[in-house]
Amino acid sequence: MEYCLLGWPEDEPTLRLDYRTFSYAGKFVMSNTGKAVVRDPDADADGTATTPTDAAATVDPSVFESDVRAAIAFNEDRTDPGVLWLRYVTVHEDYRGQGLGPKLAAFVAEEAEKRGYRRLRIAVNNPFAYQAMYKVGFAYTGRQTGLAELVLERPGEPDRPTYQCGLDVFRERDLADAEHDFLDAKEGVEPPAIADGRGTRLDDDRETHVADDCEGHVGNGCDGRVADDGETPPR
Repeated sequence: MEYCLLGWPEDEPTLRLDYRTFSYAGKFVMSNTGKAVVRDPDADADGTATTPTDAAATVDPSVFESDVRAAIAFNEDRTDPGVLWLRYVTVHEDYRGQGLGPKLAAFVAEEAEKRGYRRLRIAVNNPFAYQAMYKVGFAYTGRQTGLAELVLERPGEPDRPTYQCGLDVFRERDLADAEHDFLDAKEGVEPPAIADGRGTRLDDDRETHVADDCEGHVGNGCDGRVADDGETPPR
């Protein structure tokens, strides 16, 4: 697999993903975010390897990027140009469970750091994505978006109290049995070790996105304090 930066937000890159196999495909057609992808250099040029067998006759698979296996859209924070938000992460349905999402996030983080960004942030809406992002150097900030998504950042403080604080937020929610089983298994444990770049397998690449609700970005810390740092996820 090849990790590629298609462009920064000012480059206005666009990406046509097959909406039948990628979540949030429509978000990647927009030109107001930067884009990065994981490409499969061995993919069939005509895209037959990734086209659903029940595809409608009116859909022309040639209009889609046939070699993309994962993609991320990102842009700057509206109030702090030193902060980059990972807005949408999506993985082809046939390639989920291989850790492509978090590995691509780590790749974007490395490229952003070279470009001079101080921090990267992402908002996650489930404990699997939370765990996956911890494995690539993100940590919980104690803040949430207006849609109750947990904000993580890199570099962060990957200590056990902070890690468990975020898990406690999920424990108070009405989740699926698999998510509660996962949270029970992580009770009291240390955060996961940071993975060794793109060479380490990461299984928890559930898809997630940064919320679009720029207004009222506040979050509850473990002590119940409401923190408002004036920063907001971008539109």
